[in-house]
Amino acid sequence: MRSDSVKKGIHKAPHRSLLYAAGVSKEGLKMPFIGIASSFSDLVPGHAGMRDLERQIEKGIHSGGGQSFIFGVPAVCDGIAMGHCGMKYSLPSRDLIADCVETVAQAHQLDGLVLLTNCDKITPGMLIAALRLDIPCIVVTAGPMMDGCSKNEVLTMIRGSFEAIGKLSAGKITEQRLHEMEEECCPSAGSCQGLYTANTMACLTEVMGMSLPFCATASAVSSKKKQIAFESGMRVVELVKQDIKPSSIITRDALRNAIITDLALGGSTNSILHLLAIANSGGIKITLDDFDELSYKIPQIIKLDPSALPTMTDLHNAGGIPGVLKTLYGNTDEMKDTKGVSGFKISEIAKHAWVDNTIVHTLDNPITSNPGLGILKGNLAKDGAVIKISGVDPSALTFEGIAKVFNSEEATMEAIDKDEIKEGDVVVICYEGPKGGPGMREMLAPTSMLVGKGLGAKVALITDGRFSGGTRGLCVGHICPEAAMGGIIGLIKNGDKIKIDIPKRSIELLVSDEELKQRRENFIAPEPKEVNGYLAKYAKIVQSANSGAVTL
Repeated sequence: MRSDSVKKGIHKAPHRSLLYAAGVSKEGLKMPFIGIASSFSDLVPGHAGMRDLERQIEKGIHSGGGQSFIFGVPAVCDGIAMGHCGMKYSLPSRDLIADCVETVAQAHQLDGLVLLTNCDKITPGMLIAALRLDIPCIVVTAGPMMDGCSKNEVLTMIRGSFEAIGKLSAGKITEQRLHEMEEECCPSAGSCQGLYTANTMACLTEVMGMSLPFCATASAVSSKKKQIAFESGMRVVELVKQDIKPSSIITRDALRNAIITDLALGGSTNSILHLLAIANSGGIKITLDDFDELSYKIPQIIKLDPSALPTMTDLHNAGGIPGVLKTLYGNTDEMKDTKGVSGFKISEIAKHAWVDNTIVHTLDNPITSNPGLGILKGNLAKDGAVIKISGVDPSALTFEGIAKVFNSEEATMEAIDKDEIKEGDVVVICYEGPKGGPGMREMLAPTSMLVGKGLGAKVALITDGRFSGGTRGLCVGHICPEAAMGGIIGLIKNGDKIKIDIPKRSIELLVSDEELKQRRENFIAPEPKEVNGYLAKYAKIVQSANSGAVTL
């Protein structure tokens, strides 16, 4: 065992004495050392219920013959961090989490890990660490929260808060109704109810085989989730005994299976960043070209909040991810028969699954022939940009409009609030990319305001920043190169025409090459944003979004 290097032999007497001080018994020293990387936090509703899951995982580890050790890692709630400087720390926290897990596991030579996670950047951060370490690991995502309800109106966090603000601003609801909705839209611990980033990544983690069946969709407050936590604790000990490592689970085929499912689900655009970064950490060749290639082959077969009324609860009741795999596997040549930490292959999971095809449509009866996500390219994004096609009104799949340019989210919000954004505008938000932000903030607040005002299909928003999984509307993000790296997006002027053609996967600034050349020659970049501490270090080493915004 790896842990023998801290517990066996005469020269390890000091190490054993410290382990005894931590409560480890002589019998415990003989067992595999299993870390529980817990992202529990009272600050994050998706993680507030993790204490119970920690206990269940501990019980499972000890029942399986292992010695468990809990250690903490940071967790950021994107919803609370949204709309202010805190969001600059959200994406950078992914790499910080990976560093934390790697550091603790290596420093103490743990034999295996249970990665207890849930929200947006924590899950990919832990998967990055798993591949870096390449020791037996299993992921437990803590699960979605219960659906909200106020006056018999089913609510989710997005519909009951962010979009409700836009409705208030447009005079569609009263301030009293806003407060009623905000109090009832998040009724329990768990990740927010729709197919936002947290739940998208939980689903893809299950598809890749790094968590047990139904882990992604089982409610955070359910007994099913507790059972999965216990079984995951048991299972990780077996993974250690069999020396089954993440590198044998997260393969190129497994990552492409995740992309296929992502396209079928219409998941968060953030998943593209994270899957690219996960691939990078494992030395696996996955690029935006894989997303683009598969997007022409995989239609969207599920539509959940924020693009429709059904939630993760409905997906779970319709068969969960096993039901999705039953629908996809064998019906498209692109999905391969990979094996996960459960010990079962996708074919075996699919064989025994049940699915409700009123929620999970079949491939020959999709919700739309379009995929859930798309990669756009053109003179405005020569290295690519991403769009959540599932969140776009069919009437807006092609759009040509007039640019209104802003250099920050705050300036954009002020303009939207003052009704300065009109039908036919293309809102352009620059200098919010990985380096320019720094930190690549999510633009959920402006997109939700536009939807709440009834402009979701009448206004486009493009940015070198990114979007929440809760975003809907005609929103193009991850534009590469970003403005801070000399991208064309930084040369756009008010009044320029921009054309977005989703069926052709293109985004073009309708300005001549000669004009753009002149603008670049006369260009004066704005002063870099003053940052220090972690963000200053991050800005120096972070790479472009089309590489997953990895740090090297």
